[in-house]
Amino acid sequence: MSAIPHVELANGCSVPAIGQGTWFMGERPDRQREEIATLRRGVELGLTLIDTATMYGDGLSEQLVGEAIAPVRDEVFLVDKVLPYEASYRGTIASCEGSLARLDTDHIDLLLLHWPGSHPVEETVRAFETLIERGLIGAWGVSNFDVDDLQELPATPLVNQVLYNPSRRGVEYDLLPTHAAASPAIRTMAYSPIEQGRLLTHPALQEVAEQVSATTAQVLVAWAIRSGEVIAIPKASRVEHVQLNAAAAELQLSTEQLAAIDDAFAPPQRKLPLQML
Repeated sequence: MSAIPHVELANGCSVPAIGQGTWFMGERPDRQREEIATLRRGVELGLTLIDTATMYGDGLSEQLVGEAIAPVRDEVFLVDKVLPYEASYRGTIASCEGSLARLDTDHIDLLLLHWPGSHPVEETVRAFETLIERGLIGAWGVSNFDVDDLQELPATPLVNQVLYNPSRRGVEYDLLPTHAAASPAIRTMAYSPIEQGRLLTHPALQEVAEQVSATTAQVLVAWAIRSGEVIAIPKASRVEHVQLNAAAAELQLSTEQLAAIDDAFAPPQRKLPLQML
């Protein structure tokens, strides 16, 4: 298997272009052993960026991730999130400390504000900076922020995690160019690159998958990271699925295949509201 391509972040960290999402993981006790094995196998394959959130299962995902990465913590780039209604100065710090306890680790590599909320972002960012000074997080970023939301921030976030796949490509019109033009550049982290499975039976995507002898999910992951500047975080709950996600790094979609996807899912021609799941 080819090495996973990496994306350089503005703080000097290099992270894999394909990571591991964990939404809905940890919520079923009968599946936790398999989910832990899947996350560990993903790390072995080079998918060392793992994304979780306080919201996922009300902390159950964090607990599962903590158990999974305990033997390989030094190899993992760990991403977590603060809920907007907790994002006051004190609330952000308390939320992070709670996440660290559930994860059973002493630091989070990247902490995101999950989506814009009512607390002043200056407070949230000040708390992030305090957490960096204390060594509890390595860097901060945001999630589900549109162009206007980014402009309200007092500093440039390391990443912006947004919904991005062929059926949700409104961000290409202005948000992704805004990320690229920022100084330093903001990296895009794409969640739900396979639209939670809803795109797997689309005829145009299935046809491309047949052409490259891959699964439709692999085509979608390869499409998401095609620019070299996007990090995709597909979720896999089974070992065989995470192995397929890693193998998607080998796919090179041709100009004709990308055009076929454009024909099925037209690129945006105007500003669209930021979509979320």
